[in-house]
Amino acid sequence: MENKTNKLVVPEPDPHFFLLADIIESMDRVRLLSERHPVNVLVAGKQGSGKSTLVRQFAARNQRPLATFQIGMLSEPGQLFGEHALKDGETFYRKFLFPDAVQTRGCVIHLEEINRPEHPKALNMLFSVLSEDRRIYTDELGHIRVAENVVFFATLNEGDEFIGTEMLDAALRDRFYVAMLDYLPREVEARVLCLKTGIDEADALTIVNIANQLRGNSREPVVVSTRHSLMIAEMVAIGASIEKAFAMSLQIGPDLLESMLLSFHVAVKKTGRNPHGPSYHRY
Repeated sequence: MENKTNKLVVPEPDPHFFLLADIIESMDRVRLLSERHPVNVLVAGKQGSGKSTLVRQFAARNQRPLATFQIGMLSEPGQLFGEHALKDGETFYRKFLFPDAVQTRGCVIHLEEINRPEHPKALNMLFSVLSEDRRIYTDELGHIRVAENVVFFATLNEGDEFIGTEMLDAALRDRFYVAMLDYLPREVEARVLCLKTGIDEADALTIVNIANQLRGNSREPVVVSTRHSLMIAEMVAIGASIEKAFAMSLQIGPDLLESMLLSFHVAVKKTGRNPHGPSYHRY
């Protein structure tokens, strides 16, 4: 579905995206709040836990156009709005998508990797559009006012392992509601692997159990995101062994992988389903 005036597109829904019931309720409340005034939501959580997918599915589920902006490309204030360019020897101002997006009613605006700008001051002009006033003035475009029902989502990865990231400015973070994502529970993640790749349940559970062992290895933890587990399942679906799929997808040494696979056989017997655990549903 496409908005003909500004080329903003409503994304397609993912029928196999699962979220904690509490997060789904929070997203419904964000939708209701946005009917009163524009809303800002910061989505934080572990690498590959579905932060960007959550933003896309919020737009898809609510039939809203989505505009995504890579904050890591910003090196100076105002760069989201446009730039001065040269054509036929004359300077002109080239307007970018951002001002159109913020003035589009109901638009979902995704500020991806908000803590990864090339220069921290590049975010300064966001303060105005995210504040209660919801307007900004630029010499080139004049007054810009955020339209009704707009929702700003910002996603980030925080930690020393993420090169080029900064701690998000406290004054900027204060403008957001926060949604925290984590990896899916064992049974839910296995179900997602089955639905998305077509592998059988036994292989899916094996992949998830090995992934959880790697995630929880206290001596040498390995990040195995849900994105990684899907990559591994896709390799298995086309004939790769689970061991080779892990080695290729995670690029980990064979010695560590072998030791984790040996401990896996013990861990499986100890892993049981918790009937009182948190509830996850399709979103």
